[in-house]
Amino acid sequence: MTTVLALAPAASHTKAGHPESFQRMKALTAALEQSGLLADLSFLQPEPATVEQLRRVHTVDLIEFVRHKSNLGGGLLDQGDTYATGETYNLALMAAGACTGVVDQIMTGVADNGFALIRPPGHHAETDRVSGFCIFNNAAAAARQAQVVHGVKRVAIIDYDVHHGNGTQDIFFEDDSVLFASVHLFAPYFYPGIGGMYEIGTGRGRGFTFNVPLPPYVGDIGYRRVFDELIGPRLERFEPEFLIVSAGFDAHWQDPLAMAGLSLRGYADITRKLLNYADRFCNGRILFVLEGGYQHDVLSHGVLNVFHALLGHDIILDPLGPMMQSEHDISDLIKRLEKHYLLK
Repeated sequence: MTTVLALAPAASHTKAGHPESFQRMKALTAALEQSGLLADLSFLQPEPATVEQLRRVHTVDLIEFVRHKSNLGGGLLDQGDTYATGETYNLALMAAGACTGVVDQIMTGVADNGFALIRPPGHHAETDRVSGFCIFNNAAAAARQAQVVHGVKRVAIIDYDVHHGNGTQDIFFEDDSVLFASVHLFAPYFYPGIGGMYEIGTGRGRGFTFNVPLPPYVGDIGYRRVFDELIGPRLERFEPEFLIVSAGFDAHWQDPLAMAGLSLRGYADITRKLLNYADRFCNGRILFVLEGGYQHDVLSHGVLNVFHALLGHDIILDPLGPMMQSEHDISDLIKRLEKHYLLK
């Protein structure tokens, strides 16, 4: 088993006091170095994505907007808190290029699977606008790389970041060759405010957007049921040839920006389910792409657990344990979603 790591930490894309900063990656890389896992991994030196690769998922106007803003020294890119520095454009190209590069290695048999530890993150970046700390949509660029360069007909993107992947949904909303499934917290005033069950795609893409909107404090049992009873059956119907995971670790009960209630053991359970899906449908071809996660111990241990699973190790690290609060029973929601998506 060969697992490739592509690392693009983007140290110069950092705003003081912002939760999405290089401090996330600094803590994570230190944990990786101390873990002993690096000796078992193959390394990909990322190259920046080309404009042609970005144009598969973004408009020229968006690409030029980010480049121009970065050339001017940076600043806010939207009315929220998505920012750029003078280095952001080049670093965002490197993040996307890391993901497309791992796809190349997996599809050519150099690696079995991989993890792109990159920033800035991408799943909120839409076709024509940045949002939610995200510049270019790394997972979307990876999906198109698999299709355009390697002839993959069906790609599934599973997004378990606690925030809905509105950008990825936007890019593939009219596309039946990419199944986008997002498992996310869906509560009043919770970012980005979309991701309901009735957002299912349109035109040719109708039925290929699969949203699982969750209430707060679902916890490990609820997430396990979502993947067993909803995600698994939908993947079985779609039969993907390549699986991409937008891996956000902000659904953990200690994350400061959300309240979904997962534990590190719960995350590890999801990872193993996804690997089983990849083995079943995709000949093991799976790429994890880092998205959110703002409690540094959670992020570090969560990523280490993914690498242990990718390497076939029977190791799960969870020094923080489960949340103390009772988990929210989502039986009724699962029944509604099964009926809505015609899974039963």
